[in-house]
Amino acid sequence: MSEETRRQRLEEIKELRNKGIEPFPLRFRKVHNTGTVLEEYASLEASQTKEDEELSLAGRVMAIRHHGKSSFFTIRDESGTIQAYIRKDKVGDDSFQLFKKYVNIGDFIGIAGFPFKTHTGETSVFVKEFLILSKSIRTLPEKWHGLKDKETIYRQRYLEMISDEGALNRLKTRFRMISLVRRFLEDRGFVEVETPVLQFTTGGASARPFATKINVFDKDIFLRISEELYLKRYLVGGFERIFEIGKNFRNEGISYKHHPEFLMMELYQAYADYEDIMLLTEEMISEVVKELTGSCKLVYQGQEIDFTRPWKRVVMTDYIKDKLGIDILEDSNERLLEFLKEHDAVPDMRERGHLIEKLWDMVEDDFQNPTFVMDHPVIISPLAKQHPEDERVTQRFELIISGMECANAFSELNDPVEQKKRFLHQAGLREAGDAEAHMMDQDFIRALEFGMPPTGGLGIGWERIVMILTDSSSIRDIIAFPLVRPDVQTDSDEEIMQCEEDQDESLR
Repeated sequence: MSEETRRQRLEEIKELRNKGIEPFPLRFRKVHNTGTVLEEYASLEASQTKEDEELSLAGRVMAIRHHGKSSFFTIRDESGTIQAYIRKDKVGDDSFQLFKKYVNIGDFIGIAGFPFKTHTGETSVFVKEFLILSKSIRTLPEKWHGLKDKETIYRQRYLEMISDEGALNRLKTRFRMISLVRRFLEDRGFVEVETPVLQFTTGGASARPFATKINVFDKDIFLRISEELYLKRYLVGGFERIFEIGKNFRNEGISYKHHPEFLMMELYQAYADYEDIMLLTEEMISEVVKELTGSCKLVYQGQEIDFTRPWKRVVMTDYIKDKLGIDILEDSNERLLEFLKEHDAVPDMRERGHLIEKLWDMVEDDFQNPTFVMDHPVIISPLAKQHPEDERVTQRFELIISGMECANAFSELNDPVEQKKRFLHQAGLREAGDAEAHMMDQDFIRALEFGMPPTGGLGIGWERIVMILTDSSSIRDIIAFPLVRPDVQTDSDEEIMQCEEDQDESLR
């Protein structure tokens, strides 16, 4: 940004105030949206006017073309962009000169006028009055050339939203999807509930938590990594169909599909098992996809993905054996480790559960279309019920789409004795140095001892679904304000300070 331009804009603000014009007024009566106006008057003939119709619109100025005694400009609001036309003989010389001198690209203005179509057939607004609503001090980036650096985009997402409607639409898709999910679940009798974000004991996932300190208790406390264990306490208390959509926090790396702060939805249905939850998951996601895209098929990063039901199901142990020749239930730890060494994929911890998860990582990318991977070993599923036909595995599934885990679900373990045994195993891993192993949650065990009904549970990372819906290659593209390194502000603020002093002086 040119500092000279910035100084000039600050000077314009000062000049406007000296003229008795406030460049940041309190409000404007915006009656119409650009999208509605464009739709309502699309049937006008070229050069036709509707002078008896009164329009009141407001938005950001995105372009200006001056032509002597008239000007064309475009304004954009949340619903779209529309062209406006202002003419000296219609608004008067003083008002027209004010527009030409002080209205810049990037400013917010309100306009009153009537609809018409230009001779080229573009629906427009003939301006009778205008009001500056907010003066921009900084210049906007060029639409096609101004924003290329990803770090700048992520740090200043508001600029991308201004200059690229695609960015705005990605976020609109995200929020509309959340609304559709809520409606889907509420229509089926689910109740939206809340769980604590600050927790003394984290659980429900294998992850490293963010730690802080609560001064009032003089104790360490953590940001939650999952909603799971508190949601299950609702089931103990008597709720039967519940869900929560909220942020979880995991102190891990950033990648195209990982972000330390992420959106998670968990639901629990009493008297159900993982078969019921698989059917619910299929129905919910396929319905949301069709509602947002109009089809069950879409293209993500050049690959077609088909959400048409029913979805493929594979057994984890069988698939790994077929693809890698490793039996994760029968082969020894030494055999698993030897194979991983051959493929340069040895995990930091050489415990059996970590070896199995590393083997799964080697084949997870195989699945493009939605696929349920089922029946994980007990050792990597500390919160899931054992399978009645093989106690070495659990009634658990993960949903894989385009090589990404998008959901995780169980027939939930509700035996407090078995749950404590599994927690003790996890505690041993923590003592051995695994910072991501589950903590022992004694209060959760106590809650289970009062009784929890048989339950099917599901966790969905909806941000990965949004990636697929919007053909975004990185999760940070669909998070409005993703985590980036702190920026060092280098701009001089002397002009702003001077402007504030001038404003204070004018109010005395």
